[in-house]
Amino acid sequence: MITKRIIPCLDVKDGRVVKGVNFEGLQDVSDPVTLAAEYSAAGADELVFYDITASAEGRKLFTDVLRRVASSIFIPLTVGGGISSIEDFDRVLHSGADKVSVNSGAIRRPELIHEAAEKYGNQCVVLSVDAKRVDGKFHVFQNGGRLDTGMDALEWIRSGVEAGAGEVVLNSIDTDGVKKGFDLEMLKAVNAIVKVPVIASGGAGSMEDFVELFREIPDISAGLAASIFHFGEVSIADLKKRLAEEGIPVRQG
Repeated sequence: MITKRIIPCLDVKDGRVVKGVNFEGLQDVSDPVTLAAEYSAAGADELVFYDITASAEGRKLFTDVLRRVASSIFIPLTVGGGISSIEDFDRVLHSGADKVSVNSGAIRRPELIHEAAEKYGNQCVVLSVDAKRVDGKFHVFQNGGRLDTGMDALEWIRSGVEAGAGEVVLNSIDTDGVKKGFDLEMLKAVNAIVKVPVIASGGAGSMEDFVELFREIPDISAGLAASIFHFGEVSIADLKKRLAEEGIPVRQG
């Protein structure tokens, strides 16, 4: 079993970290710079930063907040939100990101994945997919989960990886913020069709949910969460200790 990564996620709106349920009902949480520094010191393996309204509002990602977050941490940083061109990749990487997450921008122009992978390498390109069940199938949603594209999520993920995405973040809208466990059915379906690392996102409510995730899907690369870390329900140190006790390999911070 590969060493598992524990990744906190900062959903940023108007310069503040927010969190909702099923991508709705956002509430203010904290200052992203303060929170990022705390997670870096607490032993997080990586950090994900999403400017969650950039695409829906048709604007560029806020790089001023990003620069301050990047300068406060010592772990890999993945950044997404409003990424629609190679110029956006340049700007975000120069602001301190290690990897760039594409979602709505790649849906609108799929060749962006290949272009970015060619210029920066597959390891720099993360395909983030917001998926939800519609009539028994997994559909891709865009603009922060607001718009059903009608696209089959499995087909989209397969094509994105073939185009050059080196990692997939699967965000289940059905389980987001509900805290009743990761979407194992959806994750198993995705993990079965790609060879690149898959990061599970949406649904973590306890340490047991991470144990179940890594037990049920031994090949899954990482678990991503927000609420349980933001509100102090689970500490990263305690989570890693619990996983290690269960025989699940983790990096000790």
